[in-house]
Amino acid sequence: MGRLFGTDGIRGVANVAPLTPELTCRLGRVAATYLAERVGSTRRRPALLIARDTRLSGPLLEQALVAGILSAGVDALVVGVLPTPAVAFLTPVLGAAGGAVLSASHNPFEDNGVKLFSSEGDKLPDVWEDEIEARLEAGLDGARPTGARIGRARPVPGAERRYLDGLRASLPAGFDLAGRRLVLDCAHGATYRVAPRLLRSLGAEVATLGARPTGRNINRDVGALHPESLQARVRATPGTIGLAFDGDGDRMIFVDETGAVRDGDHVLAVCAKVMAARGELRGGVVVSTVMANLGLERALGALGIRMVRTSVGDRYVLEEMRRLGANLGGEQSGHVIFLDHARTGDGLLTALQLMRAAAEAGEPLSTLASGVQKFPQVLLNIRVRTKPPLGEVRGVAETVSRWEAKLDGRARLLVRYSGTESLARVMVEGDDQTTIEAAAREIAAAIREEIGAMA
Repeated sequence: MGRLFGTDGIRGVANVAPLTPELTCRLGRVAATYLAERVGSTRRRPALLIARDTRLSGPLLEQALVAGILSAGVDALVVGVLPTPAVAFLTPVLGAAGGAVLSASHNPFEDNGVKLFSSEGDKLPDVWEDEIEARLEAGLDGARPTGARIGRARPVPGAERRYLDGLRASLPAGFDLAGRRLVLDCAHGATYRVAPRLLRSLGAEVATLGARPTGRNINRDVGALHPESLQARVRATPGTIGLAFDGDGDRMIFVDETGAVRDGDHVLAVCAKVMAARGELRGGVVVSTVMANLGLERALGALGIRMVRTSVGDRYVLEEMRRLGANLGGEQSGHVIFLDHARTGDGLLTALQLMRAAAEAGEPLSTLASGVQKFPQVLLNIRVRTKPPLGEVRGVAETVSRWEAKLDGRARLLVRYSGTESLARVMVEGDDQTTIEAAAREIAAAIREEIGAMA
């Protein structure tokens, strides 16, 4: 089969291996068996919580996954369309042995994926994913119970309400958004219902974009990866703030009242400053990744806040946060973890905490975000046909080494593969735009020459 799990679960084209109904059914059976084993014996039948985003292929793969779970003698708690972080929140609340989300996050609608969660609402560690994958590879699908021991598919009444109640509980008593004018871009994805409902319940005046999913329009020219329409709406409506989510709702970026697009680096800086002021930033540290702009590190340093970098992926951010005892971390892409309130990135939680920070600071978001002076950064994506270790691809390694010597510490250079797509990513950051563009273009050309996919 090849490696199934990437940095954020399994992902690919729906109805093509490995995301065929047959393989998804097997995955459901093996994952349910393994996660049930992890929680041990209980007085009741173990259960897995299942949610999906709005993709056309969602029901197809949902039914296959549920069939596999039931055939393992595990119940399936089916909640339909809800954001990924809702599963992370609800899994321990409902006492489930684990959870699964059918989503390909920011990818186009043709793609889909499976993200798995532990009984505590954490994304599975690599060793757990490796074990599930090894069992699939070896054909160890587990027992097939019969009769009354077959699992049952059960709806979860009030799942959405419980998730929204949990989000509101992250705010201090009496906090509201009365007088705030917000435009939400829900990417035609999993937040299309819950985001407007939550923010209106707090008193905000809410308008929406990307809130009419058809199954085929998720992430298409909308959402956190395409904020241009949101930016235009904010600029045309003075006094508004724009909040953009991605397809599965675990990331959020914003457009401030001036119409400027602000990413996860800005969210981290704004929230870290206010959390530190109220004495709630544990360890005086923020965890981000190698992709975070140097401007964020400088802005935090000016506040006396240390920044620690990890590999790309919110699971690695979370691991480092726990190791350091930190309670704030995230990625430039808009995945932000507020560990006092959630165990994974949650776009809606991030929106609430950002609005709270702005209210407590008593300053416009544009002013708060201006504390981060971004260094020029070039990011290029190159479609590849295979993913050998980049250090072993001679032409690429030589080009990278040559530019590292030429830059001599005056810029940051990062070349890596995407964990969820057939892409190589080249990031170069420094104080001279012309130089970093030249470096990025030359390295990208070397990658295309050696391992680039055919057009």
